[in-house]
Amino acid sequence: MDENKKERLAEAGIDVENALERFMGNEGLLERFLKKFLNDQNFSKLTVAIGEKKEQEALAASHTLKGVCGNLSMGRLYGLATEQVNLFRAGRWQEAADLMPQMSAEYETICETLRRELAD
Repeated sequence: MDENKKERLAEAGIDVENALERFMGNEGLLERFLKKFLNDQNFSKLTVAIGEKKEQEALAASHTLKGVCGNLSMGRLYGLATEQVNLFRAGRWQEAADLMPQMSAEYETICETLRRELAD
């Protein structure tokens, strides 16, 4: 992975060096997992659950998304998902739901960057 690609991923909120530590320096493996993120359904599940006011499903999807983002060192989205999970758990449903525009923007930035940078 060249430095320019790492920089563009960092601009999208992915701490590549931190992620590479987790992936034992294996850039190919990290790239495969970043590509898999594009097919991960948790953000979609979260959006639907919030729209349908299904609190437990929203919490589960947000919690899983948080874990995926943490493992891939997607810091900004991880931070938002962490905040959202904490709000859901505190019974502050509307405040958690109100984070969705910010989360959507981060999610879209990451996905657009991954599509562009990791295209085969």
